[in-house]
Amino acid sequence: MEQQQTSSTALSAQASPIAAADRIQTLDLIRGLAVLGILAVNAGGFAATLSAYGAPALWPFADSGASALSLWIVDAFFHQKFISLFSMLFGASLFLVGGERGDPERGRRLRRRLGWLVPFALIHGLAIWWGDVLLLYAWSGLFVMFARSWRPRTLFTVGLILFVLFSLSQIGGALALQFAPLRVQAEAAAQFTPSADQIAQVQADMADAAGSLAGAYRQNLRGWFDLQVPSLFVFVVPTVGLMMIGLGLLKTGFLQGARSVRLYALVIGIGAAALAVVAALAWRDDVAHAGALWSAGVEGLLNPLIALGYASVLILAWKAGAAGWLSPLAAAGRMALTNYLAQSLIMTSLFYGGRGLGLMGQVDRPALWIIVLLIWALQLVWSPLWLSRFRMGPAEWVWRSLTYGRAMPIRKAA
Repeated sequence: MEQQQTSSTALSAQASPIAAADRIQTLDLIRGLAVLGILAVNAGGFAATLSAYGAPALWPFADSGASALSLWIVDAFFHQKFISLFSMLFGASLFLVGGERGDPERGRRLRRRLGWLVPFALIHGLAIWWGDVLLLYAWSGLFVMFARSWRPRTLFTVGLILFVLFSLSQIGGALALQFAPLRVQAEAAAQFTPSADQIAQVQADMADAAGSLAGAYRQNLRGWFDLQVPSLFVFVVPTVGLMMIGLGLLKTGFLQGARSVRLYALVIGIGAAALAVVAALAWRDDVAHAGALWSAGVEGLLNPLIALGYASVLILAWKAGAAGWLSPLAAAGRMALTNYLAQSLIMTSLFYGGRGLGLMGQVDRPALWIIVLLIWALQLVWSPLWLSRFRMGPAEWVWRSLTYGRAMPIRKAA
């Protein structure tokens, strides 16, 4: 406990922007992995409207063969894993910026940071892409910032309760439906099976988004409202839970690579076991089309364990001396906000009409993987090149300057 308190005191002592040499490298590595992994999940949401993205039966291509296999890869290895990592890291950043609650100056700075995230979120969600997560983070951060001085055990306890209760409610609702009277099951099955009119409407919506700038913004606005309303009232619960867990992991030194190799190996083992279960359930859902309603809840419960397993692999590689090889990934993590926004700009330029190529509804999942890989390569190259001349990414510079109330230096000294 004394070591944890000392670590927390040292972390909270930072009163100015972190210099590049003082950054916690493992956080940048994990953040880089998270921002790249999120693109693999979001890609389908750029290539189709929200209604088609969330329902394989409404996807514009046959849900079989290579398309189904591509969906399985996303669901098994990416879906909810990297957003879980991102949420944990955001929770950790609240302490790195705001310090202990007894520090009024840093507390004001943290509130400004969260407040200025809202315009970023609105611009991103309304003007670029409906799948914005920044607004949810700003809202969730308002709750977690009051817990930033809690002990790690309290953070873990409350965070786990919030996250597990949300997952169990999903599982319980699915089980209740599965054991409901046959008449109720039939009515539910009819709701999950799209009608010809629904399929035609989704196709018309995608054509609208691909056909003109007005159509693209019309469909984007509809998707934004359909996603953000439940996000701000429902998804805030597990997000706050994950942020608290991430804050606890920071305070115990886990995210900084300060724990034993044995512990990280154990987490990798647990994550691998969880991944095996999730991969099997996702295969039944996506490829065999024989999944159960409760499987999504079970996958959601296990996905953070897989995420921590991924993070532990990176931390062990870093501890083994692979920091040089991993430096492009760390650079991508240092520019996570810039790269996240850039992904949306690139993808909507490909799929939206009016300001892009209008490919909405014309690219299946296997081809989406090619686009994702190309963007990964681009961001792994351009991030270190940019940081070789500048202190931070352009979006990070704007956000930090607004947070501190003055233009921060961005160019590196010659």
